[in-house]
Amino acid sequence: MSWGSADLLTRFATRSIGTLRTMLYMQFTGLVLMTLALHWLGWGHLADGSGWRPWMWGTLAGLLNVVSTLALYRAFEIGKLSIAAPISSGYPAVTMVLAAITGERLTLARFAGIALVTAGVLVVARGEAAPDEPKLPGRKHRGVGLAVFAGVGFGVLFWILGIRVVPLVGSAPGVWLIRLTSVVVMAAVMLVARRAMGLARTGSRWVLGIGILDTSAFVLANYGMQHEQLSVVSVLTSLYGAVTVGLAGAILREKILRAQWVGIVLIFAGIVAISR
Repeated sequence: MSWGSADLLTRFATRSIGTLRTMLYMQFTGLVLMTLALHWLGWGHLADGSGWRPWMWGTLAGLLNVVSTLALYRAFEIGKLSIAAPISSGYPAVTMVLAAITGERLTLARFAGIALVTAGVLVVARGEAAPDEPKLPGRKHRGVGLAVFAGVGFGVLFWILGIRVVPLVGSAPGVWLIRLTSVVVMAAVMLVARRAMGLARTGSRWVLGIGILDTSAFVLANYGMQHEQLSVVSVLTSLYGAVTVGLAGAILREKILRAQWVGIVLIFAGIVAISR
């Protein structure tokens, strides 16, 4: 629910202040919130003498999060929210494959789910056209490739969170380190690109909401990994796409082609199959 709602706000923020500033200030909001929260939750293995390994894995997760989230936010900015969200939410298929390679057993239902997710992504992508410009050549598939890239990145990220970050760093401290890495990287990118860092008043309300919702979702997902299998948690969190599609249809009135609805159904059917 938190990630799905955050994605709706992201659509407004990216079209108001751009992808880079939305990403920077959303991550900064999360960093401030987590810094305050860790005074009560504790700093975990980041401050108990565990050495460099927790910092290394947390930083790697932060870099993956930066790249994947940037791709997704850009997809929201230039394409349809109701298309990009379901495509990116197919990331459990990637997580499942990586988990199988590293020893987790995949059932027949999960193999079928991976196939359904892949087919759904292809169907949605083939039917996509630019918003309000469905017949202009060269403008089809806006944001679809970025959404696919984001989905793969999130799949790898969740795998690393489950097998390394949460065990070595801790749930809440892991989110703090991801936010810290993201803020540093985004600030450096904007300085190199000579992009303005000023935050317009119209964008501040969006990034505040995104920062709170996105950070909360990460913390809840990480705590979930401490009590349940990685495969189950990744599938349940990926249902944010259903929330986003519902909000996009109800609030933004985005039009989705019939064939694309078939693809979206395949994606979510695959997610359900993967959870079994």
